[in-house]
Amino acid sequence: MSETIVISPTSRQEGHAELSMEVDENGIVTTGRYFSITPVRGIEKMVIGKRPETAPVLVQRICGVCPVTHTLSSVEAIDDSLKIEIPKAARILREMCLNAHMINSHAIHHFLIAPDFVPENQYNEVVKNVSEIRKQAQYIEDSVGGEGIHPSDIRIGGMAHNITKNTKNKIKTRIEGLMNLLEKHVETMEGFIQDKDFPKGLGTHTQPIFASDDTYGSRTAISMNDIEEILPSSWYDDPKIGEKACSQIPRYKGEVVETGPRARAAKFRKFKETGVKAQHLARAKEMINSAEKIIELVDQLDPSAQVMAKFTLEGTDRLGVGVIEGPRGTNIHTAKISSQGYISDYRAIVPTTWNIPTMGYATENFHYEYAPHVIRAYDPCLSCATHMVIKDDETKKIIKEDMVQL
Repeated sequence: MSETIVISPTSRQEGHAELSMEVDENGIVTTGRYFSITPVRGIEKMVIGKRPETAPVLVQRICGVCPVTHTLSSVEAIDDSLKIEIPKAARILREMCLNAHMINSHAIHHFLIAPDFVPENQYNEVVKNVSEIRKQAQYIEDSVGGEGIHPSDIRIGGMAHNITKNTKNKIKTRIEGLMNLLEKHVETMEGFIQDKDFPKGLGTHTQPIFASDDTYGSRTAISMNDIEEILPSSWYDDPKIGEKACSQIPRYKGEVVETGPRARAAKFRKFKETGVKAQHLARAKEMINSAEKIIELVDQLDPSAQVMAKFTLEGTDRLGVGVIEGPRGTNIHTAKISSQGYISDYRAIVPTTWNIPTMGYATENFHYEYAPHVIRAYDPCLSCATHMVIKDDETKKIIKEDMVQL
């Protein structure tokens, strides 16, 4: 006889979510439904009617974990709408900042999962290494982006200013100096992950992968015409969950997808493994990939080069698209600037919303006690783009069959 197991909220992640599972008499998950219950934040609606330069400043507050990702997606979308070509040096700086953020964010995830994998007698050493890795990555984010938490120097049209030759040398010295620790840390975490006694195939699914670029993002690698968002009430078979869920369900070419480190590794680095361990291994290896990219980029940077394009803020009414590969996957912002020069439309499809339905699938066919490990393997971050439905105060009935972007 089947029963329903609910974990609410799921733990050691960013934001709040529930996992509802139908399980058989042996506790095996037959249907997994994962959904966001994070309260509405209203950022997408907040920028409407504002001047374009307001958007990156506000939308980077969507999430305290991924401010760099959202800032870059925002400026890329507005650059595209205004038909601005940014200078080469600005693009290099943007890429450096994102890859430092990638290392920083993945290190935070290792702190979150350490209780699952790291032996007690080595726990302090792992956390100490995570802290040092984050410190060095944060230095690059601070130096290039202006501020590590809310990068103020990433601007529409490029960057506020170039870094000095002295800062360039410091970044190169620090990232090269970090490589030994990073390689040792990744090797250690890979060993702990491989030694974990998970059942073979835990966390596998049959959904396609979704990624636009190996280390930055590309609007030309995806087709916006192939993206659709449907209401959770149309996706979940339980009406109560459909009504309670706080994010829409994005699909690409009609399918829910997996995005994130494993998707990028599979598409761009011939990574073949699947499942929970593969998620962790791909994420760990990506820290090295990002560090190598920073070393490559810093050598290309000319500190005397222009980093801001010449442009006038004249609206085009053209839908601009910004696609950035964040730590948790493909982050897409779209923006339209009216002919009067104000934001007339702004939307975000953030990484975890792509993964939400896939994470539910990934819990199926194994005992429900393994389900939290499956969810944590995807490193969900649910704070980004919650939406809402409108109900009548008295009857509690939904009075608008649409998700409102508030």
